Amino acid sequence: MIGETLYDRLLIRGGGALLALIWIIPLAYAIWAAFHPPAFEARFELMAPLTLDNFRSAWAQAPFARYFLNTILLVTMILSAQLVLCTLAAFAFARLEFPGKTFLFTLILMQLLVMPDILLVENYKTMRALGLVDTIIAIGLPYFASGFAIFLLRQTFMTIPKELDEAARVEGCSLLGLLWRVYVPLGKPAMLAFGLVSVSHHWNNFLWPLIITNSVETRPLTVGLSIFATTDSGTEWAVINAATLMTSAPLLLGFLLFQRQFVQSFMRAGIK
Repeated sequence: MIGETLYDRLLIRGGGALLALIWIIPLAYAIWAAFHPPAFEARFELMAPLTLDNFRSAWAQAPFARYFLNTILLVTMILSAQLVLCTLAAFAFARLEFPGKTFLFTLILMQLLVMPDILLVENYKTMRALGLVDTIIAIGLPYFASGFAIFLLRQTFMTIPKELDEAARVEGCSLLGLLWRVYVPLGKPAMLAFGLVSVSHHWNNFLWPLIITNSVETRPLTVGLSIFATTDSGTEWAVINAATLMTSAPLLLGFLLFQRQFVQSFMRAGIK
Protein backbone atom coordinates (compact mmCIF):
# COMPACT_ATOMS: atom_id res chain seq x y z
CA MET A 1 0.00 0.00 0.00
CA ILE A 2 2.86 2.33 0.89
CA GLY A 3 4.60 1.46 -2.37
CA GLU A 4 1.51 2.31 -4.37
CA THR A 5 1.13 5.63 -2.58
CA LEU A 6 4.77 6.54 -3.22
CA TYR A 7 4.43 5.51 -6.86
CA ASP A 8 1.33 7.66 -7.27
CA ARG A 9 3.09 10.66 -5.75
CA LEU A 10 6.12 10.22 -7.99
CA LEU A 11 3.85 9.85 -11.02
CA ILE A 12 1.90 12.99 -10.17
CA ARG A 13 5.02 15.03 -9.46
CA GLY A 14 6.75 13.71 -12.58
CA GLY A 15 3.74 14.54 -14.72
CA GLY A 16 3.54 18.01 -13.19
CA ALA A 17 7.24 18.60 -13.81
CA LEU A 18 6.86 17.45 -17.43
CA LEU A 19 3.90 19.78 -18.04
CA ALA A 20 5.80 22.66 -16.43
CA LEU A 21 8.79 21.96 -18.69
CA ILE A 22 6.60 21.86 -21.80
CA TRP A 23 5.00 25.16 -20.76
CA ILE A 24 8.23 26.95 -19.94
CA ILE A 25 10.32 25.95 -22.99
CA PRO A 26 8.66 28.49 -25.39
CA LEU A 27 8.90 31.21 -22.73
CA ALA A 28 12.55 30.39 -22.09
CA TYR A 29 13.32 30.58 -25.82
CA ALA A 30 11.48 33.91 -26.12
CA ILE A 31 13.54 35.32 -23.24
CA TRP A 32 16.79 34.02 -24.76
CA ALA A 33 16.07 35.41 -28.23
CA ALA A 34 14.81 38.74 -26.90
CA PHE A 35 17.93 39.50 -24.88
CA HIS A 36 20.54 38.31 -27.41
CA PRO A 37 21.61 39.55 -30.86
CA PRO A 38 19.92 37.97 -33.92
CA ALA A 39 23.03 35.88 -34.59
CA PHE A 40 22.28 33.89 -31.42
CA GLU A 41 18.58 33.19 -32.11
CA ALA A 42 19.27 29.47 -32.50
CA ARG A 43 22.75 29.30 -30.97
CA PHE A 44 22.69 28.67 -27.25
CA GLU A 45 26.07 29.86 -26.07
CA LEU A 46 26.41 30.57 -22.38
CA MET A 47 28.74 33.52 -22.94
CA ALA A 48 26.64 35.12 -25.69
CA PRO A 49 26.41 38.91 -25.31
CA LEU A 50 23.27 40.45 -23.86
CA THR A 51 21.47 43.33 -25.52
CA LEU A 52 18.33 45.46 -25.27
CA ASP A 53 18.46 46.50 -28.93
CA ASN A 54 15.68 44.06 -29.85
CA PHE A 55 13.28 45.82 -27.49
CA ARG A 56 14.27 49.24 -28.81
CA SER A 57 13.83 48.05 -32.39
CA ALA A 58 10.41 46.51 -31.68
CA TRP A 59 9.21 49.65 -29.88
CA ALA A 60 10.36 51.85 -32.76
CA GLN A 61 8.87 49.72 -35.55
CA ALA A 62 5.29 49.59 -34.24
CA PRO A 63 3.06 51.88 -32.12
CA PHE A 64 3.16 49.64 -29.04
CA ALA A 65 2.52 52.58 -26.73
CA ARG A 66 -0.87 53.05 -28.40
CA TYR A 67 -1.53 49.31 -28.31
CA PHE A 68 -0.79 49.23 -24.58
CA LEU A 69 -3.11 52.19 -23.96
CA ASN A 70 -5.92 50.58 -25.99
CA THR A 71 -5.55 47.28 -24.13
CA ILE A 72 -5.50 48.89 -20.68
CA LEU A 73 -8.59 50.94 -21.52
CA LEU A 74 -10.29 47.81 -22.89
CA VAL A 75 -9.69 45.49 -19.93
CA THR A 76 -10.52 48.26 -17.43
CA MET A 77 -13.78 49.06 -19.21
CA ILE A 78 -14.84 45.40 -19.47
CA LEU A 79 -13.97 44.52 -15.88
CA SER A 80 -15.72 47.61 -14.47
CA ALA A 81 -18.90 46.88 -16.43
CA GLN A 82 -18.81 43.19 -15.51
CA LEU A 83 -18.38 43.83 -11.80
CA VAL A 84 -21.27 46.32 -11.70
CA LEU A 85 -23.75 44.41 -13.87
CA CYS A 86 -22.90 40.93 -12.65
CA THR A 87 -22.88 41.92 -8.97
CA LEU A 88 -26.37 43.38 -9.30
CA ALA A 89 -27.63 40.34 -11.21
CA ALA A 90 -26.02 37.87 -8.80
CA PHE A 91 -27.53 39.65 -5.80
CA ALA A 92 -30.97 39.54 -7.41
CA PHE A 93 -30.70 35.82 -8.15
CA ALA A 94 -29.33 35.06 -4.69
CA ARG A 95 -31.67 37.04 -2.46
CA LEU A 96 -34.66 38.44 -4.35
CA GLU A 97 -37.81 36.69 -5.52
CA PHE A 98 -39.35 37.58 -8.87
CA PRO A 99 -41.29 35.81 -11.64
CA GLY A 100 -39.19 33.67 -13.95
CA LYS A 101 -36.18 33.67 -11.65
CA THR A 102 -35.30 29.99 -12.16
CA PHE A 103 -35.87 30.16 -15.91
CA LEU A 104 -33.69 33.25 -16.34
CA PHE A 105 -30.90 31.76 -14.27
CA THR A 106 -31.08 28.62 -16.41
CA LEU A 107 -30.62 30.76 -19.51
CA ILE A 108 -27.54 32.33 -17.94
CA LEU A 109 -26.09 28.89 -17.22
CA MET A 110 -26.79 27.90 -20.82
CA GLN A 111 -24.70 30.87 -21.94
CA LEU A 112 -21.69 29.12 -20.41
CA LEU A 113 -22.16 26.31 -22.93
CA VAL A 114 -22.07 28.65 -25.95
CA MET A 115 -18.67 29.32 -27.50
CA PRO A 116 -18.17 33.07 -28.09
CA ASP A 117 -16.82 32.38 -31.60
CA ILE A 118 -20.28 31.20 -32.69
CA LEU A 119 -21.63 34.73 -32.19
CA LEU A 120 -18.94 36.60 -34.12
CA VAL A 121 -21.07 37.28 -37.20
CA GLU A 122 -24.13 38.38 -35.24
CA ASN A 123 -22.04 40.54 -32.92
CA TYR A 124 -20.42 42.21 -35.93
CA LYS A 125 -23.84 42.89 -37.48
CA THR A 126 -24.99 44.43 -34.20
CA MET A 127 -21.95 46.67 -33.89
CA ARG A 128 -22.31 47.78 -37.50
CA ALA A 129 -25.97 48.65 -36.92
CA LEU A 130 -24.96 50.69 -33.86
CA GLY A 131 -22.18 52.43 -35.80
CA LEU A 132 -19.53 51.17 -33.39
CA VAL A 133 -17.24 49.27 -35.78
CA ASP A 134 -13.56 50.06 -35.20
CA THR A 135 -14.06 51.39 -31.66
CA ILE A 136 -12.75 50.14 -28.34
CA ILE A 137 -16.25 49.95 -26.91
CA ALA A 138 -17.24 47.58 -29.73
CA ILE A 139 -14.52 45.15 -28.60
CA GLY A 140 -15.78 45.11 -25.02
CA LEU A 141 -19.56 45.49 -25.38
CA PRO A 142 -20.32 41.78 -26.06
CA TYR A 143 -18.50 40.86 -22.83
CA PHE A 144 -20.10 43.35 -20.45
CA ALA A 145 -22.39 40.64 -19.03
CA SER A 146 -20.64 37.43 -17.98
CA GLY A 147 -22.60 34.29 -17.19
CA PHE A 148 -19.61 32.90 -15.30
CA ALA A 149 -19.36 36.01 -13.09
CA ILE A 150 -23.10 35.94 -12.32
CA PHE A 151 -22.93 32.25 -11.41
CA LEU A 152 -19.79 32.66 -9.30
CA LEU A 153 -21.04 35.69 -7.38
CA ARG A 154 -24.51 34.18 -6.88
CA GLN A 155 -22.99 31.07 -5.31
CA THR A 156 -20.84 33.28 -3.09
CA PHE A 157 -23.75 35.49 -2.02
CA MET A 158 -25.88 32.46 -1.17
CA THR A 159 -23.32 31.37 1.44
CA ILE A 160 -23.77 34.66 3.34
CA PRO A 161 -26.11 34.16 6.34
CA LYS A 162 -29.50 35.78 5.94
CA GLU A 163 -29.26 37.01 9.53
CA LEU A 164 -26.87 39.67 8.26
CA ASP A 165 -29.60 40.85 5.86
CA GLU A 166 -32.10 41.13 8.66
CA ALA A 167 -29.69 42.95 10.96
CA ALA A 168 -28.83 45.45 8.24
CA ARG A 169 -32.47 46.06 7.35
CA VAL A 170 -33.31 46.63 11.03
CA GLU A 171 -30.63 49.30 11.07
CA GLY A 172 -32.46 51.01 8.21
CA CYS A 173 -30.19 49.90 5.38
CA SER A 174 -31.72 50.06 1.90
CA LEU A 175 -31.48 47.23 -0.65
CA LEU A 176 -28.54 48.84 -2.46
CA GLY A 177 -26.98 49.73 0.88
CA LEU A 178 -27.28 46.10 1.93
CA LEU A 179 -25.52 45.02 -1.25
CA TRP A 180 -22.75 47.60 -0.88
CA ARG A 181 -22.11 47.25 2.87
CA VAL A 182 -22.65 43.52 3.40
CA TYR A 183 -22.46 41.49 0.20
CA VAL A 184 -19.73 43.33 -1.69
CA PRO A 185 -17.18 43.24 1.19
CA LEU A 186 -17.87 39.55 1.84
CA GLY A 187 -17.75 38.76 -1.87
CA LYS A 188 -14.38 40.42 -2.56
CA PRO A 189 -12.43 37.11 -2.80
CA ALA A 190 -14.78 35.88 -5.54
CA MET A 191 -14.63 39.25 -7.30
CA LEU A 192 -10.84 39.22 -7.19
CA ALA A 193 -10.77 35.68 -8.56
CA PHE A 194 -13.05 36.63 -11.43
CA GLY A 195 -11.16 39.88 -12.04
CA LEU A 196 -7.91 38.00 -12.53
CA VAL A 197 -9.56 35.64 -15.03
CA SER A 198 -11.29 38.48 -16.88
CA VAL A 199 -8.19 40.67 -17.23
CA SER A 200 -6.08 37.72 -18.38
CA HIS A 201 -8.67 36.59 -20.92
CA HIS A 202 -9.36 39.98 -22.49
CA TRP A 203 -5.70 41.00 -22.46
CA ASN A 204 -5.01 37.93 -24.64
CA ASN A 205 -8.24 37.92 -26.68
CA PHE A 206 -7.46 37.97 -30.38
CA LEU A 207 -10.16 36.85 -32.83
CA TRP A 208 -12.96 39.31 -32.02
CA PRO A 209 -10.65 42.37 -31.77
CA LEU A 210 -9.07 41.34 -35.09
CA ILE A 211 -12.49 41.33 -36.79
CA ILE A 212 -13.95 44.49 -35.30
CA THR A 213 -10.91 46.82 -35.48
CA ASN A 214 -9.28 48.38 -38.53
CA SER A 215 -6.98 51.13 -37.24
CA VAL A 216 -4.06 51.70 -34.90
CA GLU A 217 -6.26 53.91 -32.69
CA THR A 218 -8.36 50.90 -31.62
CA ARG A 219 -6.18 47.80 -31.98
CA PRO A 220 -5.18 46.01 -28.75
CA LEU A 221 -1.81 44.40 -28.18
CA THR A 222 -2.71 40.96 -29.55
CA VAL A 223 -3.82 42.30 -32.92
CA GLY A 224 -0.96 44.78 -33.11
CA LEU A 225 1.55 42.05 -32.34
CA SER A 226 0.11 39.72 -35.00
CA ILE A 227 0.41 42.47 -37.64
CA PHE A 228 3.92 43.30 -36.49
CA ALA A 229 4.98 39.65 -36.73
CA THR A 230 3.70 39.03 -40.27
CA THR A 231 6.23 37.40 -42.56
CA ASP A 232 5.95 40.23 -45.12
CA SER A 233 7.48 42.67 -42.67
CA GLY A 234 10.83 40.89 -42.71
CA THR A 235 11.25 41.43 -38.96
CA GLU A 236 13.88 39.28 -37.28
CA TRP A 237 12.80 36.58 -34.84
CA ALA A 238 14.79 38.19 -32.05
CA VAL A 239 12.78 41.41 -32.46
CA ILE A 240 9.50 39.47 -32.69
CA ASN A 241 10.30 37.61 -29.47
CA ALA A 242 11.20 40.89 -27.79
CA ALA A 243 7.82 42.32 -28.80
CA THR A 244 6.05 39.16 -27.60
CA LEU A 245 7.81 39.30 -24.25
CA MET A 246 7.06 43.00 -23.97
CA THR A 247 3.32 42.49 -24.50
CA SER A 248 3.04 39.52 -22.13
CA ALA A 249 5.30 40.95 -19.42
CA PRO A 250 2.53 42.79 -17.50
CA LEU A 251 0.55 39.57 -17.01
CA LEU A 252 3.63 37.54 -16.11
CA LEU A 253 4.83 40.20 -13.67
CA GLY A 254 1.36 40.55 -12.15
CA PHE A 255 1.07 36.81 -11.60
CA LEU A 256 4.55 36.59 -10.03
CA LEU A 257 3.76 39.45 -7.65
CA PHE A 258 0.27 38.29 -6.70
CA GLN A 259 0.45 34.52 -7.13
CA ARG A 260 -0.39 33.87 -3.48
CA GLN A 261 -3.43 36.14 -3.58
CA PHE A 262 -4.34 34.58 -6.94
CA VAL A 263 -4.47 31.04 -5.51
CA GLN A 264 -6.10 32.07 -2.24
CA SER A 265 -8.85 34.04 -3.99
CA PHE A 266 -9.76 31.00 -6.09
CA MET A 267 -9.79 28.75 -3.02
CA ARG A 268 -12.01 31.15 -1.08
CA ALA A 269 -14.28 31.53 -4.08
CA GLY A 270 -14.79 27.78 -4.15
CA ILE A 271 -13.14 27.13 -7.54
CA LYS A 272 -11.56 23.69 -7.50
